[in-house]
Amino acid sequence: MTTHPPQGLHVLAGRPFPLGAHPEAGGVRFAIASSVAERVELCLVDDDGTERRIELTERTFGVWHGLVPGVLPGQTYGYRVHGPYEPKTGMRCNPHKILLDPYARRIRGSLTDMAAALGYADGPDGPDGPEPSTVDSLGHVPLAVVTSPGGPDTGTKPEVPFEETVVLELHVKGFTQQHPDVPEPLRGTYLGLAHPAVVEHLLRLGITAVELLPVQAFTDEPSLVAAGRHNYWGYSPLGYFAPHPGYASEPGREVEEFRTMVAALHAAGIEVIVDVVYNHTCEGGPDGPTLSLRGLEAPAYYLHDDDGNMADITGCGNTLDAGSPEVVRLVTDSLRYWTTELGVDGFRFDLASTMGRPGGGAFDRDSTLLTAIT
Repeated sequence: MTTHPPQGLHVLAGRPFPLGAHPEAGGVRFAIASSVAERVELCLVDDDGTERRIELTERTFGVWHGLVPGVLPGQTYGYRVHGPYEPKTGMRCNPHKILLDPYARRIRGSLTDMAAALGYADGPDGPDGPEPSTVDSLGHVPLAVVTSPGGPDTGTKPEVPFEETVVLELHVKGFTQQHPDVPEPLRGTYLGLAHPAVVEHLLRLGITAVELLPVQAFTDEPSLVAAGRHNYWGYSPLGYFAPHPGYASEPGREVEEFRTMVAALHAAGIEVIVDVVYNHTCEGGPDGPTLSLRGLEAPAYYLHDDDGNMADITGCGNTLDAGSPEVVRLVTDSLRYWTTELGVDGFRFDLASTMGRPGGGAFDRDSTLLTAIT
């Protein structure tokens, strides 16, 4: 169901930065970047599936923004971007596809219907055809949730000297899923990793830092969805700010539980390093779904050749462009969020060499993105 905002609703201008959804006095300020968009609609989605569309009319430096009165934390939302659909130039804007905010702090739902999520119409030319899909993806794709900042204190960072660091790489779910001393409801979760029995085990091993396999929200790749299988390892990122909801013991509590886990490990003198995947996303190649970045402004985020074809130097269907200002902003904003709001101590960069190949060229240790991170 779709409705438009109530008559008389006055959307305030807000401001463009920081990007994302931020509760403010009397409402929520929304901001999303797309320099090619002709129109951007904010879509507030209620639990019964009702969608309320609110057009964002303010645009600053390619960022569409507005402060919407009356919206509260916990509100599910997405975006519809009206703009060019020109596969030969890499542009794939399609307002029939509701998009996940790349800056979402929480993510609700999953990819349940691959056909509905495809941005291109079924035809002999496949994803390179000139016609966009007119199937609405609402109800079949993950969406963002407005989230208040803060939560449990993550404690004092241990600041263990690197030469004294002993790192244990582990999988949040796998490490605790069958642990006999962890209560069954907490097995496979952030709180399971924070359980005293687990922390004491780490201390007995002499561990000073845990390196968590990907805990940024991820989803199943198209091939897995088609086969009815699931991604276990997490190297298929969906959102670079949201902790993976599948590791929460209670739905919707992933942010609080992640911070609680960090606090428990910090209290034991154990640092938290997270494995981050800033080289590709779960949207895959051009035949993959339109979930977020592809529908916002694909060439601003993904490597393309001169003919508009996606360049794949990751083996995952797409490659984030390490020389793009939008990618540099997204990655560095994400890193700052995980260190300041979520309390982590460090990062392990998956396929780090691709982050030093702006434009897909030769590796450059002084590349834009690596320099910005440094």
